[in-house]
Amino acid sequence: MTPPGKLYVVATPIGNLEDITQRALSTLQQVDFIAAEDTRNASRLLNHFSIKKKCIAYHDHNENSQSGKLIEQLIAGQNIALISDAGTPLINDPGYHLVKQCREQGINVVPIPGACAIIAALSAAGVATDQFYFGGFVPAKQQARLAVFKKLTEQTFTSVYYESTHRIIASLTDLQTSMGEQQQIVIGRELTKTFETFFAGTVAKTLDWIQADRNQQKGEFVLIIAGVEQNSEIDQKSMALLAKLKAYMPLKAAAGIVSETYGVNKKALYQAGIELD
Repeated sequence: MTPPGKLYVVATPIGNLEDITQRALSTLQQVDFIAAEDTRNASRLLNHFSIKKKCIAYHDHNENSQSGKLIEQLIAGQNIALISDAGTPLINDPGYHLVKQCREQGINVVPIPGACAIIAALSAAGVATDQFYFGGFVPAKQQARLAVFKKLTEQTFTSVYYESTHRIIASLTDLQTSMGEQQQIVIGRELTKTFETFFAGTVAKTLDWIQADRNQQKGEFVLIIAGVEQNSEIDQKSMALLAKLKAYMPLKAAAGIVSETYGVNKKALYQAGIELD
């Protein structure tokens, strides 16, 4: 009986073609065929490295139907490479359904690591990276954007989002509305490409910078939002307010109000409130 093939999840460059790894090139040369988010983009990449390999389309619109067909071919012994348009597949790109089904069928999934815009941006941003949250693309509609940014006012860890050229100013404007103009952020634009740019500063300064130069409004963006610094020490005025509010509302709500008022850590306040009983 023919053993099943392997699915190779292959990271490709996010801009600079020299960032592809030797292992990725070897894998793309050796597999039976390639499942690509966009076969035209894949062809350009393969042609650049003189790799002649059949490509089939695997994208958001056919992911469900195509996954079953690929599983059949893997079970039959075919080795397949999965690539996205750029960067690491499944990181805000198609592939989840296929990898999940491979795991369920006992098919070996092999990661071939490489470029990833999130990691590239964080590595050069100069913000805390011991903990971070990746939220994909910022929501397209303003109400949803404001809701997302409002939640960040309580987050002490770094948050990372993708944004497009069409909405970058709108997103920065809504971020300033939700978190205040002094909120610290970093923008990474066109990473690894000719016009790669990083800008770090407050939301207000970043908006001024990007609105002053239309060229800086073009391309693909990684938006990095620093976590909110909160004081874990609870002083007497914070405890006094917490005790008053707790008599009229749930402890969680009271801790939230005191946290916003005095900048004290919300979890520490909640714990202190429990001990008041």
